[in-house]
Amino acid sequence: MEPKPKSADELNDHLGHVSQEHEIRIQKVKKLQNQGINPWPVVQTPTATAQQLLSSFVENDNKIYELVGRVMTKRLHGKAAFVHMQDASGKIQIYLKEDVVGSDAFSFFEHSIDIGDILWVQGSMFKTQRGEISLRAAKLQLQSKCLHPLPEKFHGLHDVEVRYRQRYLDLICNEQSRQLLIKRSLIVQTIREFLTEKNYLEVETPMLHPIPGGAAAKPFKTHHNALGQDFYLRIAPELYLKRLVVGGLDRVFEINRNFRNEGISTKHNPEFSMLECYTAHHDLAYAMDLIEAIFQTVAKKIGVSTVQFGDYTIDFLKKFERISLYDAVKKYHKLSNADFTDAKIDALLNIHKVSLPKLNMNLAEKIYLLFAETVEKELIAPTFVTGFPVEVSPLAKRDAKNPDLASRAELFVAGLELANLFDELNDPFDQAARFTQQVQAKNSGDVEAHEYDADYILALEYGLPPTVGLGVGIDRMVMLMTGTTSIKDVILFPTLKKR
Repeated sequence: MEPKPKSADELNDHLGHVSQEHEIRIQKVKKLQNQGINPWPVVQTPTATAQQLLSSFVENDNKIYELVGRVMTKRLHGKAAFVHMQDASGKIQIYLKEDVVGSDAFSFFEHSIDIGDILWVQGSMFKTQRGEISLRAAKLQLQSKCLHPLPEKFHGLHDVEVRYRQRYLDLICNEQSRQLLIKRSLIVQTIREFLTEKNYLEVETPMLHPIPGGAAAKPFKTHHNALGQDFYLRIAPELYLKRLVVGGLDRVFEINRNFRNEGISTKHNPEFSMLECYTAHHDLAYAMDLIEAIFQTVAKKIGVSTVQFGDYTIDFLKKFERISLYDAVKKYHKLSNADFTDAKIDALLNIHKVSLPKLNMNLAEKIYLLFAETVEKELIAPTFVTGFPVEVSPLAKRDAKNPDLASRAELFVAGLELANLFDELNDPFDQAARFTQQVQAKNSGDVEAHEYDADYILALEYGLPPTVGLGVGIDRMVMLMTGTTSIKDVILFPTLKKR
C-alpha cells in the first residue's frame, strides 16, 4: 500500500516560505492533492536512458520507450510543448502534442509541471525538422515534485558556497561537476582493478583506533559509552594493514577514509580518501615503479597524457623523476656538501621566515624542514624524493647504505605531495626505541607525534617479512588528473563550517 504523503500545508509548515516561487509550487501541490493526484507517487521504472535513446536512434523503429528524468527546460507553443529532460546519462528533448497525449494530460503538463520536476514519459523516437533526436510523448506522469526553482539557466550555479553545501544542485545544474565526480569514480575503480589484477587483496580495517598511529598528525578524539573508553578516528590504517602482513596476507590494500584534525584549504580536507598498499618481499624501488604504473594506467583510462594544472602542464606518461632530499635542497639553494651545517641551515630558515616548530631540532630535522617549506613547491613534474632523515620517518626502515636515512620516498607533482612510501621497519627493537622517542616528543609538546603501541610491537615480534608500503592521496590524485585546483571540487561533500 502506498504511504500517505504529507499534505501541502504540512510541507509548508516544515519548509517555510523561501520565495514567491516556492509558495506557488506549494499551492500547486495542494491543488494536485485535492484532485487526488499524489505529487510523489509509486515508482515508474524507465526502460531506457537518455543516452541509450540518442545513441541507438533508428528512423521509424516504432518502438515504445519509457524514460524518467528531471525537467530542465519547458517551452509551450500553442497545443505543443518542447521539454529537455535530464537523467544520469544526459539530456534529451521530449515533444508533447495535445492531440497525442490528450487534452487532460496536456493541461496537467501545462499548469502543474515545473522546471525541476521529475517526470515519467512514454513514447516513440523521431527526429525533428531541425534534426534533433527526440521522444514523442504519448503518456506522462509526475514522479517527484520540485518545490524550489532551479538556478537560472544562463547563469547557472556559480556561488561556491552553495555548490559545496547543496551538492545536489551543483550536480543538477553543472555538467562539468557531474563529469568531474564521475571521473573520480572511474579513477578509484581503475586503481582497484589494477591492484586486484596483480593479486592484491582489498581489505577493510578499523576506523576507531584505541591509539592514534600510522602517521604524524593530530587525531579526532571520541568516546565509546559502552566501553567507557576514548577512541580516535584513524589518521592512517598503516599499523593494522601491517598486522595483516604479519598474518600472512602478503599483498593487501585499502581505499578508505582517514581523518586528521588539521586546517582546511584548497589542498586539505580533514576527512580524506587514501590508498594504502603493502607488499611483502619487495622494496622501495618496486613501490616507486608500482605507483608510477598506477598513475600512468589511470591517465590512459581517463584519456589524458598531459593535464593543465593551474600554470603547469603535467605529463603523466613520461618517466617520473627521482632525486634525493639532500640533492633537492642543494639544487634549489645552490649549496655544497660543506654547507650542511647548523649555522648555514639556520640562516636559510631565517631568510625564508621559517620558524622551528619545536625546540632542540637536530640538523637533519632542520634540513627536512627547509625542504618542506621551500623546495616541495618547486617540484612540478612528477618527482620521487628519496633519502628522508630517520627522525621524521618513525615507521620506515633505515637505508642499508646510510643508517641515518630512511629507505623512504615521497611523490610530488605541481608542488603537491601525492604519495608516501617506504620499506617498513620490521625490527621490533628499533621500532620500540623509535616509539619511545616519539612519546618523548609528544610529552615535549609535539601534538603530531606517535604514541607507544605495545600491541603493534608484539605483532612485529612474531615476524613482519621485508615489506614495502605506500600511501596515495586519492583526492589530490583526482585533482591532478582532472586539472582541478581545489580539493573541495573533487570531494562530493567537503567539510564546511556550520552556518
